[in-house]
Amino acid sequence: MGDRRIVLVTRKTRLEELVQKYNTAGQARFYIEHLGQDFSDYLDEHDNYKRMADRILSSIAGSNKYIHVDRSYLSSFLFDDSDMVYVLGQDGLVANTMKYLKSQPVVAINPDPSRWAGILLPFTCSQALVDPEKLIGTSRERNITLGKVSLNDGQEMLAVNDFYIGQSSHISSRYQIFHRDRSESQSSSGIIVSTGVGSTGWLKSVIAGARGISSALGNGKLSSGEDGAYPWDADYLKFAVREPYASPVSGAGIVFGEVHDDSPLRIVSGMSDRGVIFSDGMEGDYLEFSSGMTASIGIAGHKAKLLQPL
Repeated sequence: MGDRRIVLVTRKTRLEELVQKYNTAGQARFYIEHLGQDFSDYLDEHDNYKRMADRILSSIAGSNKYIHVDRSYLSSFLFDDSDMVYVLGQDGLVANTMKYLKSQPVVAINPDPSRWAGILLPFTCSQALVDPEKLIGTSRERNITLGKVSLNDGQEMLAVNDFYIGQSSHISSRYQIFHRDRSESQSSSGIIVSTGVGSTGWLKSVIAGARGISSALGNGKLSSGEDGAYPWDADYLKFAVREPYASPVSGAGIVFGEVHDDSPLRIVSGMSDRGVIFSDGMEGDYLEFSSGMTASIGIAGHKAKLLQPL
């Protein structure tokens, strides 16, 4: 592997998060059982995850430079261009990790296939327990298009799944939207901009809701087979406006479309307070999006590389 470094990314288990909140495992148990839940499920998940992490660490520690990084340190961790990155799932952890990478190969491992479906977790632990050089030689790369938002103050953010643009709370998001040769002022529950990977998630649910409403109203204009899904490496994004409200000062004409290099999406905030942009469900890691700020949404200049078994 030469000078290649192996980076293993893991997360806290639900049990660890409970102990962090309630100080001890005993207090965490009392809380969970008081709510009528099975605490043993938390224990089993924790024990299995730690066992898988130990197996992977033992495998990569023998003949390679390596480092173990918790999810909470990703935003400040410096990845090298030559790194090979192992991620011990869930899907959200893979997406969160890819945002901080360039084109380093990612080995995404499902710690418990019986528990997690793992759309972004193609490797089992056993499949990953081989020499990293051999793993690269027996895998294929799958390119993943990333979304990128750029603010007029110089801040930027990437998305593996999707962006949310709007209010941080459940009040109306006010902004101007510009797409192709059209523009309008809107008041809505915010805008979702999805990549191909994310198109089977939040975007799919938005389209499913629109289809259900259309059917209930007797319009039936949405095909039952249209769910918005599209290829992971597609060179475009899709956007959807959630619950747009038409009024004398706000429109509902630009509510769905594609974002291409030659037709980016531009949003000018009209939110004096609590306007935000976040990606991949990470609400705590957001860009402030206050009145007068402009966000330009398009495609990132590089693709993520997810290794998959042949």
